[in-house]
Amino acid sequence: MDISKIILGPLLTEKSAALSQVHNKYAFKVTRSSNKTMIKNAIEKRFKVKVRKVSTINVKGKTKNMSVKSSGHVLRTSGKRPNWKKALVTLKKDHKIDLVGGEY
Repeated sequence: MDISKIILGPLLTEKSAALSQVHNKYAFKVTRSSNKTMIKNAIEKRFKVKVRKVSTINVKGKTKNMSVKSSGHVLRTSGKRPNWKKALVTLKKDHKIDLVGGEY
C-alpha cells in the first residue's frame, strides 16, 4: 500500500503536543485497514526516522442528533460520524518529527 494512503494526517491536539515533547510520541490518523508494521514502515519512509513502537486505537464515530426546519416544522434526525483509526508512534531516542514547522 502507498504511504500517502496509510497515513491520512497528523493529529495536532494539546495532548499529542505534550506527548511529543515529554515522551517522544506522535499521533496520526491512519486507514482502518493498516496494521502496525505498515504504519511503522510508512512513518520511517515518510519522515526518515526510526520507530521504536506503534500503538493503534480504533475510535468509534459519535452519534449526532440534528434538527432541520422545513415549512414551519422541526424535523429531528440522527446521524453517525465514521469510525477511524489512530496510531501513536514512539520514536527512538534522538529522533524528532517537526509537524508544525511544515515537514508534513
